[in-house]
This record gives sequence, C-alpha cells and structure tokens, in this order.
Amino acid sequence: MTTFRSHSLSSSVHALLFAGLLLLQLPSAAHGQNGPPESNASPQNATSADLHPVLVELFTSEGCSSCPPADALLEKMDAQPIPGLELIVLSEHVTYWDHDGWKDPNSSSELTDRQSSYEEALGLKTPYTPQIIVDGTSVLKVGDRQQAEDIFEKEKVTTKVPIRIDQLRVKSGNPSVLDARIEADANPEKHAADVYVAIALDRVESQVLHGENSGRHLVHVAVVQQFTKVGKLEKGKNFDHTVQLRLKPGEDPKNLRIIAFVQESGPGKGPGKVLGAALRKLAS
Repeated sequence: MTTFRSHSLSSSVHALLFAGLLLLQLPSAAHGQNGPPESNASPQNATSADLHPVLVELFTSEGCSSCPPADALLEKMDAQPIPGLELIVLSEHVTYWDHDGWKDPNSSSELTDRQSSYEEALGLKTPYTPQIIVDGTSVLKVGDRQQAEDIFEKEKVTTKVPIRIDQLRVKSGNPSVLDARIEADANPEKHAADVYVAIALDRVESQVLHGENSGRHLVHVAVVQQFTKVGKLEKGKNFDHTVQLRLKPGEDPKNLRIIAFVQESGPGKGPGKVLGAALRKLAS
C-alpha cells in the first residue's frame, strides 16, 4: 500500500521560490535585481506567438497545513510573473487528506490517481502535498531557486505544439453543456500523444472548519473540476475536434476556465511530457 505524506514547507521557503521566479523577469536579474514586474511584462501585452505555454500542476488539499503557501504561490504564477512564458496553472485537489477532519469540497479520486500515475512515471517514491509538476516532466522543488530558474529558462526555448480553443460557449440546460472546438498542429517530433481538456473554477474561496487548517480562509485558482481525454494527436497529423462537456450543477460559467493540452505517455503508461497547452476563460 502506498503511504502518502505531507511535505513540510515554511512560508520563507515559498518566498524564496517566488523570488526565484521574479529573478527571471529582467536581464539584470542575474546581477541580483529582483524588483517588481515591469508593466509591459504581462501576457496581455504580448501576442500568443510570443509566449511559450507551460503547464504547472499543483497537487494540494485543504486538509494539509503545508498547502496554503503553495496555493498562494500558484496564484502568483497565475498572474504571469515571467515574460515570454504563459504559465497555465492547475490546482488539483487530492483525496487522501479527506479523512483527517476536513473533506476538501474540490477533492477528486481522479486527481489522486493522476498524481499517483506521475509518481510511477517520474520514478518517485510516494505522492505528497503540496507537489508541483511542470510540463509533466519536472518536479519543482520548493525553495530551490536555481532549479526554478533552470526549468523556466529552458521552457522559453522549448518548441511547443500550437493549440487553439475556439467556438467556446455554454448551452444552458439541466445540466448545462460546454461546447468548444480544440485544434492542435502536428507534433514536429512525430510522436502520438493524448489530447486532454480540463474544466476548472477560476477562483474558489473556502472557510475551513476542521482539520489542520481549521479556521483559515483559503483562496484557490484554477481548481480542476473534471479531466477528459478528448482524442489523440496522431503522428504527423493535425487535431481538430469539437467537444461537449457537461458542467456540474450550479457552476457559474463566468467563473470557469478551460484548459486544453497535449501530453505524451510516460513510463508505465503514466502521464509524460506536455507538448503544448492553451487556456481560455469563459468570462473573457
């Protein structure tokens, strides 16, 4: 039986990692300048062709006292602190903390299984929270500033498969249905890969009443509600598919975002390298 554990993290360690992210913003950062982002550093001021999408997955739980700083870090990443990159974040809430006094309302066994599959594919001993995985291949060690710089600098020059999310709309009904057209260009490496769509809540606030975070008001971004494999990007071919996904009852379309990404299979048939990703918010 797999033993799950928490990774103890201090707020100062998380501050160190985010400082590492900020160091990537300016050419002068290598000389120790880590000031706030310049106003023209936001992806809103760049074309999509200028940006390299990076999928950042945080496995977390409201029942884990070490997780709130990581949740806050993901929110900072979602604000796009690194010019040249579009950080497409996912907050994936696991279930193995649910028996310790507080059941995370956004936890899912599907996300727990996804994390377990990563551990096998990446050769890790056991899943833990909080855990950050970048583009399916790198486990970002919180507090390792040099590793953060190396990972994100490498991402700036990594060729990605262009993905587009078009014709996005929600059909009202019981349940409501999300329609979207997902397109992906052919993979230049000519490897077949799976195409996934995730629906996530844009922002979630929660008042925890019990467990390790009892009394805390928590804020999350990009909280995954469902993962769906919608097809396969075949070798040397483009992908073009219209998807229809049922929304959960009561979900506000204005608080939803949709993420599409292409991911190879890793060792042991687990998730592998993310070849490309795209994000659309329904409110935009």
